[in-house]
Amino acid sequence: MQKSERERKAVALSYREGHYAPQVVAKGHGVTAEAIIACAQEAGVYVHQSPALVSQLMQVDIDHDIPPELYRAVAELLAWLYWLEQQEAG
Repeated sequence: MQKSERERKAVALSYREGHYAPQVVAKGHGVTAEAIIACAQEAGVYVHQSPALVSQLMQVDIDHDIPPELYRAVAELLAWLYWLEQQEAG
């Protein structure tokens, strides 16, 4: 089966207290990506779509910290998600 350039990709991040940076905890293409997205949605986790960021995060091994060059992009995303959650909470 030939892979399409438009094949869906997904990366899941987790930040644990005591760690220096978020870690990649799941990643995949196609059916695996769809499963990651479905699990996130079922758990009420916001799914952000950023092809450029996902492309960079796909290069990080599972259970490894994101690289320092992605700290700012991920921090901005997390800050925006925190703000969004606060808005929804009222």
